[in-house]
Amino acid sequence: MFFHIVLERNMQLHPRHFGPHLRDKLVSKLIKDVEGTCSGRHGFVVAITGVEDIGKGLIREGTGYVTFPVKYQCVVFRPFKGEILEAVVTMVNKMGFFAEAGPVQIFVSNHLIPDDMEFQSGDVPNYTTSDGSVKIQKDSEVRLKIIGTRVDATEIFCIGTIKDDFLGVISDPGAAM
Repeated sequence: MFFHIVLERNMQLHPRHFGPHLRDKLVSKLIKDVEGTCSGRHGFVVAITGVEDIGKGLIREGTGYVTFPVKYQCVVFRPFKGEILEAVVTMVNKMGFFAEAGPVQIFVSNHLIPDDMEFQSGDVPNYTTSDGSVKIQKDSEVRLKIIGTRVDATEIFCIGTIKDDFLGVISDPGAAM
């Protein structure tokens, strides 16, 4: 799920950047340092939408660097248990498959794939229904439900299932061949 939140961060800036474009330098450094990162508490920072406040700088003794407290608004993505996501399959093996929904990697175990689907090894490993009508392989788009998350300091891992109503393959790249 996406959230628009306000966060705060202390930014260090070298004295050579002081001058009429100090604010621009701080904002560009903030965007470079923060966008695309993950904090276990808030999730993945997708984009910074605005800077609310830049506080007074504090000179660090001995280095000349100045630390500015910066308050900014950003869009974050954090997956939750029970959430339905659409993801792209990145790898298929006999244990299940991995899929990505934006920055989040989701593992779907073979126990959480419908019973009528079996693993087929070969040139393109995949899970196929007994009648061959549905196939999950690399680059397939699937709709899945998150049944568990594990949050580290800098990463979020998810376990998903497609063994439920209205879940499964949305588009199959193999069908276009």
